[in-house]
This record gives sequence, structure tokens and C-alpha cells, in this order.
Amino acid sequence: MKGDLRTGFYVILVVTLYAFTVIVKLEAASSETKTCFQRKSPCFLKKQTCPKQCPSFSPPAGSTKACVIDCFNPICKATCRNRKPNCNGKGSACLDPRFIGGDGVVFYFHGKRDENFALVSDVDFQVNARFIGLRPSGRSRDFTWIQSLGLIFGHNSKTFSLEATKAAKWDNQVDHLGLSFEGKEISLPKGDASVWSSSREDIKIERTSDLNSVLITLQDIAEIWVNVVPITKEDDIIHRYGRPEDDCFAHLEVQFRFLKLSKNVEGVLGRTYREDFKNPAKQGVAMPVVGGEDKYRTVSLLETNCNACVYSSGLISLDKVEPLLLNQNTVDCTGGSSSGVGIFCRK
Repeated sequence: MKGDLRTGFYVILVVTLYAFTVIVKLEAASSETKTCFQRKSPCFLKKQTCPKQCPSFSPPAGSTKACVIDCFNPICKATCRNRKPNCNGKGSACLDPRFIGGDGVVFYFHGKRDENFALVSDVDFQVNARFIGLRPSGRSRDFTWIQSLGLIFGHNSKTFSLEATKAAKWDNQVDHLGLSFEGKEISLPKGDASVWSSSREDIKIERTSDLNSVLITLQDIAEIWVNVVPITKEDDIIHRYGRPEDDCFAHLEVQFRFLKLSKNVEGVLGRTYREDFKNPAKQGVAMPVVGGEDKYRTVSLLETNCNACVYSSGLISLDKVEPLLLNQNTVDCTGGSSSGVGIFCRK
């Protein structure tokens, strides 16, 4: 009798272990995998498989999270992230404009309305932003927001621009995104997961909701999450913007994830990723403002010349320069001072 029970127990144990193994293999098979090919990363040639909570790098319509890999993450594991910008995360630029740099420090850069500034300038790509804004009576500076992005990249200095189109009143059922590549308008069908890519597939635009949200992927360079939002009446009352009735100041919320950067990267946001950067933002104040308007101002949205810009017109590739060792863990500075690997969030 005891022998039969023992035999039955082992049979059940073996069947259970087999079933568990099959389930694990099926889950792994249904999850996408990528390999890191960045030579100086700790994860070089290591495969990263997406977690079951977010099994795809390009999830289907309706998904709230997508899989991402970080070749410089010490644990070499793929993770989940939201499909829209996290305005409390590293590499973000939201509000008027509030940045969180590569060093995890919160700062404000107001620039000037109706002017353009280099957010990131590196040897083979640049990201500029056009600011819109207003100045109520009695104020010494403009309130500003990011209205559009201009990207210049590649050996032939290709151009892409994205803008929040002007609207008197915000309508959630209207797409407020304007897109163009090499000066030609892009028609991106409405609907979550709708995709457009260039003929060489060096840039891809993917909707992350039915309207007003996209993910821009510059192949092997960066991922940029973008969301279009208005200045609401509540925002106007709280911050005393003095918003007119005929303009809701539609603007962009943006978050960057860089796949590689050189050690000489520049720009309002780009410089915060440098190993030698010391953030001048004054800590302990409600709005730590940094300057640099004269260093980063460009003539137009797609102009790469500024006093501190390092873009080389595509003549130099990041593959030929010393890269920064990036840790791209998403930082959420809402949960306290310590968030993510090696990042300290300061208020």
C-alpha cells in the first residue's frame, strides 16, 4: 500500500514538472527575443526575451505596455514599459517644459516662444524642438511648451518633423499630429499600432493609441515616445497662463530612450547624459531653471548649427567614436529619491 502511494506520488510529481516545463517553453516561445550587438555593453551577444506581461516589442492594438531591452542594464533582462511618455521618467520633456535628464535631475528650460532649440546634438543625429508660448501682462518671461520636433540623421542628413497642430478647442476625437519626412507629409492611418516606415527602414513611426500618440524609432539610435495634449482650463486657472479663447496651445509630451550616444553629446537634454556633466539646476526650489538659450538656439526646426552643436552632417558615425555607457532603466521620480539602477531623483 505504501509502495503504491509512493509510486503514485512520484508519478504526479513527474507529470507536474513536465507540465510546468511545457508551459514555460510555450510562454518563452510566444515571447519575442532580441540580441544585443553593442560591443562595449555587458550584454554583448546575449539574448533578452520579453516577459509574459509584455511579450512583444511592437504589441497589438489596445496594449498598454511594450517590451524593451537595455544592452547596458547589468542584469541583461528585457523589461516592460508604458507605451506613452512617462513625464516622471528619465529622458522626458513635458509641461512648460520640465525635463528629467540622463542624470535623473529635474530641471526647467524655458527657451523662448516661436524659437527653436537643440534638445540633443550628437555626431550623427540631432533633435530640435520648436517652442510656442505666451507672456501675460506683468511677467518677465514667456510661458513655453514644445510644439514640434525636428530630427536630422544619417549619412545624407535626412529630416523628419512632428508637430502638434494648432487648435482653438481640444477635441479628443481629432488627430492633432502632423508628420513629414524629407519635406513630404506622412499619412499615418488612425488606429492603435498603425505603422509607417521609410524605404530604408531607418525610421519608423508607430501609433501607440488610436490618435495623438506615437513611438518614433531611429534605427540603432533612439526611441522617442510622443503624446499630444492641450492646455486645459484647469491648467490655465492653476498656473495663471492667461490662455486665449482661440488657442488651446496643443503641445508635445516627449520621452527619449537612447540606444547609443557619444561622450561629446550636447543639447539641452543631451548634455545631461555626459559623464562629466554637472547639472547647474538649483536644488531645493520649486522650479529649478537652467539657461543655455544662446548655446542651443537654431535658426529653424531642421537646422543643425548652434553654438554648442556637434552634429557632423552625417560624415561621422557613432560606430567610429567612443560611446557612452548608457543605463537606460526607466526612472520614475514620483516614488521617492531612489528609482532605478544607479539613478538618484532630485526634486
